[in-house]
Amino acid sequence: MCTCATYHTKDHYFGRNLDLEFSYQESVTITPRNFPLPFRTKEILTAHKALIGMAFVCNGYPLYYDATNEDGLSMAGLNFAGNGYFPEPVHDGKDEISPFEFIPWILGQCKDVTEAEALLNKIRLVNIPFSKELPITPLHWMITDFNRSIVVESTKDGLHVYDNPVGVMTNNPTFDKQLFRLNDYRNVSAASHPSAFGKINLDEYSRGMGGIGLPGDLSSGSRFVKVAFTKLNSVSADDEDSSVSQFFHILGSVEQQRGCCDLGDGKYEITIYSSCCNMEKGIYYYRTYDNSQISAVNMHHKNLDGNTLASYPLVTKQQINNIN
Repeated sequence: MCTCATYHTKDHYFGRNLDLEFSYQESVTITPRNFPLPFRTKEILTAHKALIGMAFVCNGYPLYYDATNEDGLSMAGLNFAGNGYFPEPVHDGKDEISPFEFIPWILGQCKDVTEAEALLNKIRLVNIPFSKELPITPLHWMITDFNRSIVVESTKDGLHVYDNPVGVMTNNPTFDKQLFRLNDYRNVSAASHPSAFGKINLDEYSRGMGGIGLPGDLSSGSRFVKVAFTKLNSVSADDEDSSVSQFFHILGSVEQQRGCCDLGDGKYEITIYSSCCNMEKGIYYYRTYDNSQISAVNMHHKNLDGNTLASYPLVTKQQINNIN
């Protein structure tokens, strides 16, 4: 399970929580403009936009979980178990793209959501696994630029593209149902409410009582409501440090702690990493489950006209500033 979100102060930010019970040894990976990007049914992109994001690099290919390109267009794939469906290729003139190729296909060619929508009109996401060891994962995706966000879902009844006015997404159910569920919480508030019981003297015995009723469990539907409320009521200064710090607090409102989501056989779902990318500057910030210090990788500190991947292993050991 996972959560992704946008945030806007002076700059624009995009990031996510990756919630799983294991790691694929993912790394922050920069794909420069001239790194050859092969596709199973399309020609190689030998020249494309540069990308930075979190990826599992397998046999030299960046399998991106989330990424931002040099124009700021950003994209993340989240688990969509039970709903994600990818048909077999039929070779009928559509751009048939495997889910593992989808992020580089869109971000390698598009500068904004409008251009992404033009490609989506010609696309079919198809059942072509990366390898026998890495079969197709049911996913759906959030795509965002500086002004708009959309959600892309491939289900048995076809490809659906939804406008995303709240700029957040979790896993299940389908996005239209996630968005509709916010209606059930239209009366929660960051401020306290006056009593609705007339002249009965009721004690406001705690701060934060305007939010009573917000879900606090770890299910994807509840996380959607909680992170939407947190993001849409979030306030911070607009400098970089304040904005990045606030973004991680937004994601922290729905992070998963080891032991709270028991999968059986001694396995627990945890927030393996949280990320925040400054979409204007191409700076990818992250922290991991065992390292709460924020680390950063700047794509513009590398030669973006190169032709080799640059990967930075995650700093996963806790960094403690010992004062005395």
